Amino acid sequence: MHMFPKPDILVEFSVSDPVFVEETAIAIVWKVRSADGSFAALKIYKKPDMGNERKGFAFLSALNGRGAAKVLSIKDEYALTEWLDGPSLGDIARGGDDVGPNRLLVAVANQIHADIIHVDSKLPNLTDWFGALFTLQFAETCPQSARENILSAQVLARKALAEQRDIRPLHGDLHHDNIRASARGHCAFDAKGVLGERAYELANAFRNPKGADKTIRDPARINQLLDLWSHGFCVERRRLLIWATAKCALSIAWRSGPVLAQDPEFDLLATFLRLLDAHPT
Repeated sequence: MHMFPKPDILVEFSVSDPVFVEETAIAIVWKVRSADGSFAALKIYKKPDMGNERKGFAFLSALNGRGAAKVLSIKDEYALTEWLDGPSLGDIARGGDDVGPNRLLVAVANQIHADIIHVDSKLPNLTDWFGALFTLQFAETCPQSARENILSAQVLARKALAEQRDIRPLHGDLHHDNIRASARGHCAFDAKGVLGERAYELANAFRNPKGADKTIRDPARINQLLDLWSHGFCVERRRLLIWATAKCALSIAWRSGPVLAQDPEFDLLATFLRLLDAHPT
């Protein structure tokens, strides 16, 4: 049973009638009614620093609704944003349509990056984000093949970071479950906010949506996404695959902590690396 938001929070944001939506690892989301009768999303974070999403609100605010949910108000560990009715692209994909959501995702990415925005906050850079991958240690129980693949991914990531191009503010976590339908069209939300290469923006989407493990691991599907998104986002196909591989390894590092033993995406990382070997240029 989730405690209702404290009355002073509702007064602060001039909202009422909270309805529980979901609890994530770092926050609880409520659907609330604004003073004008419209709905909004009230996100109450479990820690004052908002986890790794505080900079994301600066990014979303700079977009001012362009391909993304509007940020209505921010205070301490609370955020009020535009309500998106849904469904998410992840919901659609899990319902059996894996093509439509992928096209919509790149359309949203293009909206977000129609021009380079100015974010009124210093964003972390992509190189700093990858620190966890480069300092990763291996437990004795970590499979040898996984060690070799992580080391290969480290080499790829270092080279990609050193050769970044078209550096700009990024959503940083753009994937199927962070895009929902609304009256204004499909909009992204739950940004992280990072400064890095534009092609990185789609890297995490290759590993999504959640709950579609068999689909995500299908090499044919990965190749289809590479064709669709490299053309649709005007970035090099191999560059996309390099970033997808690097992001998979980074996520493994984030999950494991400083010492890696096992991870459910060892096989996915191996698939990305095999595809890179199969298409060296």
